[in-house]
Formats: sequence, structure tokens, C-alpha cells
Amino acid sequence: MSEQNPTVVLVHGAFAESASWNGVVEQLQARSIEVVAAANPLRSLAGDAAYVCDVIAGVGGPVVLVGHSYGGMVITEAAAGNESVTGLVYVCAFAPDNGESALQLSGKFPGSTLGEALAAYPVSSGGNEFAIRPDAFHHQFAADVPADQAALMAATQRPVTEAALTEGLPTTTPAWTTLPSWFVFSDQDLNIPVTLHRFMANRADAKGTREVAGASHALSVSNPEVVTAAILDALGISTR
Repeated sequence: MSEQNPTVVLVHGAFAESASWNGVVEQLQARSIEVVAAANPLRSLAGDAAYVCDVIAGVGGPVVLVGHSYGGMVITEAAAGNESVTGLVYVCAFAPDNGESALQLSGKFPGSTLGEALAAYPVSSGGNEFAIRPDAFHHQFAADVPADQAALMAATQRPVTEAALTEGLPTTTPAWTTLPSWFVFSDQDLNIPVTLHRFMANRADAKGTREVAGASHALSVSNPEVVTAAILDALGISTR
């Protein structure tokens, strides 16, 4: 194994953007940990994963991949067979098996109210894309974030294509089957039910699991210290 410390590559999900990791980035940089918050295209699962592979190649060394929400789909595909990736951290994120899509997984257990909060419209490349309606964003996505900050997040959210959410995981060997993984999630997540989070963490035989009581889907914004702690676990850095 390389003596080089891994770089942390953060991959946001749908209805967010790379600045959603700012609180986590600040805490990692305060520890002199190299970190990159990638701009996830949110166009197709295979294409988004290919882009993250390009980011990994650009880092030029070992990385720990961290995914939020749909970003978990992307890191699971991007890390498959990628020797540069040393670990995975799922932050309120999907950890799919072969053929599973974000849409399919979100309906596996009851509790997600995301569908009721979405606005859909056609895009010139074909199909539809989704965004969370501004009036619904605070409650649905970031209930434990101040209203003015949630309004800013709603205005800067990155829409996702329907194709990306309905595409099944291409790889037959999901990265969590071969790499150590850590999970941190909220018990009041309205996008991905906590029952599903627990199921995926158990299925992946997670090396560490943190469940945050009362927190929303926007865990990296509302509780960056808990997310950072999970990342430090994946880096093998003690927080004591």
C-alpha cells in the first residue's frame, strides 16, 4: 500500500452541489487533509461515475470516496475495480447492488416523501429532469438547517435527470463488496428512509455506522462534524 495519505473526494447527490460539503471541507482542511469536492454532473449513472473516475485519475494517488444521496450510486460504480480507491463513506446515501437504481431503492421501504416535493420538466437532451420545489425544499431536504440557508440551498440545487435516477448499477461487483465502507445517516431523512439506510449498511457489512437522531437528509450541512468523523474513520485517523 502507498505511503501517501489518501485524498478525500466528496461527491454530492441530486438537488445539491459541491458547496454542500463546505463544512466538511473546512474540518478536513483544518487537519491538513487533502480534499476535493467534485461537481457531479447528475446526467446519467454511468456517465457520472466515469467523470468521478476522471477526478480520481487527476488526483494521482489513493483516495477515499465519499458520496451523499445519489452520490452513493456514483461512488459505488466509480470505485468498482479502481485500485486508487481505499475506502468508501456513504452519507445519507444509496449503496446499490448490481441492477438497483436510486428510484427502485427509495421505494424498497416506506417513508420517502421526495416524489411529492418534486417538479419535473423536459430537457433538450431528451427525457425529464427533476428539482425540489422551492416551497418544499426546507422541509423535505434540510429541515434541521436554518430557513435562510435552506432557501439558498434551494436556489443553488443541481437538478437530476430521470434517467440518472432510474439507471440500475452497471457493475456486477459493487465497490462495497470489495472495499471497506462506513455509513453515516439520519433517522429523520425524508428522501431515503432510515430503514433503507440500516439495510444497506448491514448488507455492505459496514466497518462503522453512525445514526444521527433528529437530523435531515442534508447531513453534511447540518452535522458536518459527524460526517467528518466518519471520513476520519475511513482514513484511519483517530478523533480522540
